[in-house]
Amino acid sequence: GDDTSTTHATADVSSSCPYLDTINRTLLDFDFEPPALSLSSPARTSTAVWCVANSSAAAAARRLIDTGHAVYVHLTRGTFHCLPDDYEVRDPSLADISAALHPTYTAADIAALDGNAALARDLFGRRYLPGFVGLNNLNKTDYINAVVQALAHVRPLRDYFLRLGGSDSLSSSGSATGGGAAVAQMKRKRSDKSSSSVSGTDPTLHSDLAQCFGDLIVKCSKRSDKSSSSVGGTDPTLHSDLAQCFGDLIRKMWSDKRFKSTVDPHMFVQAVSVASRKRYHIGKQAEAGEFLAWLLHQLHVGLGGGRKAGSSIIHKVFQGTVEVTTRQRKKGSDDSQHDDNEEEDDRAGSDDEDTIKAKEEERERKKAEVVIEEKTTETHFLQLTLDIPEKPLFKDADGGLVIPQEPLVSVLRKFDGTSFSDAIGRGGVAQKRRYRLRKLPNYLVLHLTRFKRNEFTVEKNPTIVSFPIKNLDLSPYVMLPEGEKKRVPPTEEEVRAMSVKELKKLLAKHGRADVAESSVEKAELVTACVDFVTNSLPDMLADKYDLVANVTHHIPAEVGREEQRDLLQEGSYHCHVQHKGTGQWYDIQDLHVEETMPQLIGISESYVLI
Repeated sequence: GDDTSTTHATADVSSSCPYLDTINRTLLDFDFEPPALSLSSPARTSTAVWCVANSSAAAAARRLIDTGHAVYVHLTRGTFHCLPDDYEVRDPSLADISAALHPTYTAADIAALDGNAALARDLFGRRYLPGFVGLNNLNKTDYINAVVQALAHVRPLRDYFLRLGGSDSLSSSGSATGGGAAVAQMKRKRSDKSSSSVSGTDPTLHSDLAQCFGDLIVKCSKRSDKSSSSVGGTDPTLHSDLAQCFGDLIRKMWSDKRFKSTVDPHMFVQAVSVASRKRYHIGKQAEAGEFLAWLLHQLHVGLGGGRKAGSSIIHKVFQGTVEVTTRQRKKGSDDSQHDDNEEEDDRAGSDDEDTIKAKEEERERKKAEVVIEEKTTETHFLQLTLDIPEKPLFKDADGGLVIPQEPLVSVLRKFDGTSFSDAIGRGGVAQKRRYRLRKLPNYLVLHLTRFKRNEFTVEKNPTIVSFPIKNLDLSPYVMLPEGEKKRVPPTEEEVRAMSVKELKKLLAKHGRADVAESSVEKAELVTACVDFVTNSLPDMLADKYDLVANVTHHIPAEVGREEQRDLLQEGSYHCHVQHKGTGQWYDIQDLHVEETMPQLIGISESYVLI
């Protein structure tokens, strides 16, 4: 239906337009953010629209006639207008443009995405698989592309943003703004002061349309219909610009009605640059693991999340709990500097043998009296950072380097609950920390730290961390608090005896609220819950994980051999993702999408695992 709150009552509406045959779809590109778009020309028409917004109706009409563009689309609401006659066009032939501008998904569409193996076709005849499309590299933005590809295949997160599309959401308009969670709601003001008339039309109609396009330019075009449905109890128009751009990008990646087979993440990259104050900017390479941590936090805040656990879809999907025990010397008990001075005097032979022996005994006594402070806290995490052990590189008989390998279970020793690792606390205080996992999230993010910065350059640890693609069992690393029993899935009889409200609560608790939304009758909901409880839930409660996405960092063979170079800047990021319906794995690097074997994924230079 139409948004009557944003449609002017006096504006004309027509089901036909004599200029529709001038639309050239091959020139349309909705991945960028022009202030307005003429459907009959590739040229950006910001000058014409600015004239409409800030001049009289007669001047606006003359300007539009001079450019020769007749059909325009409102990039926020998706409505079509014919200028300068000033009427809205509603024609079925424009449905494909609306679908390309704002892809929408029903509950049935979302439920069928993972099983869909049919190839879509763009306007140029190129075939592509929705969800497995290339992203354009805007100059060293491959780390952003790899992270977006990985997050686009986390099912609960993907489904959440797909449901935000269509009439329930407002696509981001205007230039990228900061990461504020709330966007001011601006009301349109009718202007009845125009006294000019063009071609016998009512001048107030031109003023209305001018105001409509002017609102789009000044970023005041926000939906005022508060009765529209929302996801998760929040108004999508109040999300940050970064969250809106991320949602737009996800919906375009999974659309089968695109005009081109690739996606340009220009709007999202610009929003990232603004929100990060150019920390992540075009032309500047960065670490994908650090960017992922930053992006998850920004999305959490941008979606209205707070300190409370589970306050956003980000926390519901990725948040876990870890217990950290910290040990350090109590302040005032460290006499190491005084002891070192005495030791220097001993080595210089300033005292006789009996005096040296007495001082050694005194030092031992003082060490025994040193007080160690121990503090245990419980905190939440969105990703686990793992340190890869340093191993030397060897050359084979032909002079090539032999890359060492390390199993993932060895790298996970940091979280075995017994080992203490060295750390540096606030103020440069040496500490020892022990980590105990209390609760693992539905989707676990592992960040393998490969890069280390020194005074001159960035060094990379090329050690290959091998891991299984399916059934990674992390139950030995989870230690429940005393008195808490291990969770057991309900039986089939218990599920069938539950009410609809209890069934939905069970699915939402484990991050599968989409199953409830795709079920209409109670019988369908019960069948879906039984299937989930018997097939998926046992592995989730047993802390077993299957690989969803693998982000790797690749360095060309010639880099770093002859001279010292920045390995981070010279390398590139890939992302491995799997099509659930066919089981086929794909290697995606920017615009290149190709099939790969799962055996090659486990021995790649993995950087981020989901």
